[in-house]
Amino acid sequence: MTEQPANTPYTSGMLSNDADRERDRLDSIQRSVDAFTTTLLDGLSLEASWNCLELGAGAGSIAYWLADRCPNGRVVAADLDTRHLDTHRAANLEVQEADITSEDFAPGSFDLIHARYLFCHLAERDEMIARATRWLSPGGWLIVEEPYHLPADTSPFPLVQRILDAYQRTYREHGADMTWARGLPSLLARNALTEVAFAANPGCMGGLDKDRWLPLITQAAPTLLADGLLTEADLAEFATLLKDPAFIDIPQVTISAWGRRPGETPNAQA
Repeated sequence: MTEQPANTPYTSGMLSNDADRERDRLDSIQRSVDAFTTTLLDGLSLEASWNCLELGAGAGSIAYWLADRCPNGRVVAADLDTRHLDTHRAANLEVQEADITSEDFAPGSFDLIHARYLFCHLAERDEMIARATRWLSPGGWLIVEEPYHLPADTSPFPLVQRILDAYQRTYREHGADMTWARGLPSLLARNALTEVAFAANPGCMGGLDKDRWLPLITQAAPTLLADGLLTEADLAEFATLLKDPAFIDIPQVTISAWGRRPGETPNAQA
């Protein structure tokens, strides 16, 4: 285990697990993205004996899914803060509190490494991708899923333009790059991974029960208000807009990219 850094975007401010409604934000992500993620993972033909690493495990849904799919292997769920993870969920699940920017897993340890909405927040994100590829066993897969925010001023809703501009500006000030995902396929290929492929999943704002953005904006609201980027009237108008069945917007897409370390297939018999 590694100690948490004293003051990073994940240990302070609106991105911290101490932030109000953080669990709501994580649950919203899981509800809206898990089906897409698990479909991609299924396409990699997981084996029951695979050893897997879930980076930035959050509330744990993908780590739990992997533990169920790989009962004869091992799943390491690593996160800077593990308070939302159930350490007793599965016998083959290992929850590890770790700062992955300083953690160094043994080379060739994992048949599958998955991360979602993590690398865009890291200062040395390109270098971390390179490091993760070294943790793969020969034939192992790295799959990374990151948000790609569409320009705020392209929304057809003036209020959403203001909200997204404030939201995106705050994330940039926290050091996040919400357009980095576009280069993921090339980055994987430059790190000598093969069979590189990618897919995209649009995110929904509005659409009544399809909305996943209310928990995100609710969590960010105190920071956005304190910084003078939004007003209480903006938030009230947004709450009203979400009740309109004709309000549907696409503020971002999730870009998922994956590639394979050359070599034998994971856990292949000699």
